[in-house]
Amino acid sequence: MPVAPAGTALAGGTDGPRALRPLLDIVLDALTTGAQDRSGPLPPGGPDAVARAVRDACLPLLPEQGTGPHTALRTLVHTLAAGAADPADPHCAAHLHCPPLALATAADLAVGALNPSMDSWDQAPAAAELEVRTARALAGLVYPAATAPDALVTTGGTESNQLAVLLAREAPRPPDTTGPLRIVCGANAHHSIHRAAWLLGLPEPLTLPTPDGTLDPATVHTCLAELTGRTGPVLLIATAGTTDAGVIDPLPALAALADRHGARFHIDASYGGPLLFSDTHRHALTGLAHAHTVTLDLHKLGWQPVAAGLLAVPAPATLTPLAHQADYLNADDDTEAGLPDLLGRSLRTTRRPDILKIAVTLKALGRQGLGDLVDRTLAAARTFADLIDAHPGYELHSRPTLATLLFRPIGADDTTLATIRRSLLTEGHAVLGRATTPTGLWLKATLLNPHTQPGDLTNLLKLVEGHTPR
Repeated sequence: MPVAPAGTALAGGTDGPRALRPLLDIVLDALTTGAQDRSGPLPPGGPDAVARAVRDACLPLLPEQGTGPHTALRTLVHTLAAGAADPADPHCAAHLHCPPLALATAADLAVGALNPSMDSWDQAPAAAELEVRTARALAGLVYPAATAPDALVTTGGTESNQLAVLLAREAPRPPDTTGPLRIVCGANAHHSIHRAAWLLGLPEPLTLPTPDGTLDPATVHTCLAELTGRTGPVLLIATAGTTDAGVIDPLPALAALADRHGARFHIDASYGGPLLFSDTHRHALTGLAHAHTVTLDLHKLGWQPVAAGLLAVPAPATLTPLAHQADYLNADDDTEAGLPDLLGRSLRTTRRPDILKIAVTLKALGRQGLGDLVDRTLAAARTFADLIDAHPGYELHSRPTLATLLFRPIGADDTTLATIRRSLLTEGHAVLGRATTPTGLWLKATLLNPHTQPGDLTNLLKLVEGHTPR
């Protein structure tokens, strides 16, 4: 069969790779020229300049006559790259927005070409088996003593947290228990916890103060004691790696309190979970295995392209509430005949096998290789903290637990800090975040590039210093 023209050729089949090869050369060239044109972590000029560049290069986006596949591909990829926030740049350090490994990105190409859908075995035979095996291997890191731990693949921490709350709401409860599930979390918890309660029709979470950044066990004990016997089931949520400061709640103490008061326990380890790969840092997650559910997110401190979330559980029975049937996807007689039932492994129907890029990374680097990346990244954060401590013009909020630091020029008020951050963004020089604590506003740096050098960090401080009013 002759190969179809580039614009209508298919990515799959035996001819798909031949059709893809010249297009990939165009993509790679456009990524290169786009990054060169941007020449920094962010395009300069702010939103108006970026919007103008996109309009000038790309409109009309639905012409009567197409420009042809090569021109369209080159133009749009170049424009996207030139207007990107590039997390591979050491000065792009605002968010939990990691630079993905080239290896994982290449694996993700195969997913796009083959386009399996993970809602029935006959759409994704090998991907279905690969997902189960890889998810269970990762769940085994969370629950090393469990007989059959498992994990669901999600779009990220938000979906995983929502699933955890749903499973808690649907979990078996004593016959005499009445009232809705009550969620107890800290003010340091991710905003997705509150959205999950809203989405699932639950009362607003009881949000405990965290003036020092983490949950205080004494405060949690008082809260759980007041709830016991007076309401429905209780879900205590802890965080292993907060968004603002990257700190970890006292997991063993909280696990003991949840057990003492008969509460279910969930840990959002979206950020800190990959410490499990590191022999040096995994001890910071002691207590993780006592949770009923644990959120992981490898497109943060795992260097995976979005999306790469998981929800780990100690046993498959935890996932029973997600069982669902649609005859065209998992008919009873097909399941009885041995076809795997995939529909209960997600609330989504059509979904990509995001597990492939994760599986390739795990197999290529192994636990020790990923642990080395974790160690190097956290070491860069400690180096940055040392540089800030040694600089007479800056103050450091606290030593980093993970890869996030809060700092500010000494004497700078909130308005000045916000202006510094926006000026750096608008000029395209640096991407820094912001975090508000009881001591005011701070600049936030989240260092997720394991190849960041001390010179990169020194230059970042110089950029901030150059935008600080005298």
